[in-house]
Amino acid sequence: QETGNNEVRFMHLDLASLRSVRAFASTFLRQEPQLHLLINNAGVSAGGTTEDGFSLPFQVNHLGHFLLTQLLLERLRSCAPSRVVIVASSAHCAGRLRPEALGRPPSGLFSTFQDYCDSKLANVLHARELAMREQGTQVTCYAVHPGFVNTSLFRHAPLWLKPLLVPVAWLLFLDASEGARAVLDCATQDGLEPLS
Repeated sequence: QETGNNEVRFMHLDLASLRSVRAFASTFLRQEPQLHLLINNAGVSAGGTTEDGFSLPFQVNHLGHFLLTQLLLERLRSCAPSRVVIVASSAHCAGRLRPEALGRPPSGLFSTFQDYCDSKLANVLHARELAMREQGTQVTCYAVHPGFVNTSLFRHAPLWLKPLLVPVAWLLFLDASEGARAVLDCATQDGLEPLS
């Protein structure tokens, strides 16, 4: 309503539920014949476990996006040229993927932060592997760190940490429109195909 664009449609998708991801993809594929751009951007930093038994950050930040991308990949191929943009984070540098415990929260005092970092490492690896597998198909893939953006990502941070985070975010982080710039560049800029 706010945009005045009748082509904007809302479709429910809960990345914390693999059932919801599958239902969304099925509905989308039935209703929409075209798909040229997929931006995987949702993220959480809260602890917890999903209905599927995975840690909340790992499933919402990575597994849900991974499944969604796989379910929509054939449509992206048939509509090529097309792009997949995965919003990652420089936090991936602190990620450690443990195959024997993949998707389960790590232990320790900073386990939620570690879980977030692990999910962001999975994002970067997903983008890299997808780009390799899609060579020659005109589906390109990019992982992008938008910078430190003042969003509600850390709304579930412990109460003792919020008095530290809020002023830092307000003073030093980008606002959402500035943070979106890098993502939109990956989505729309001409000539990025060799950087997939």
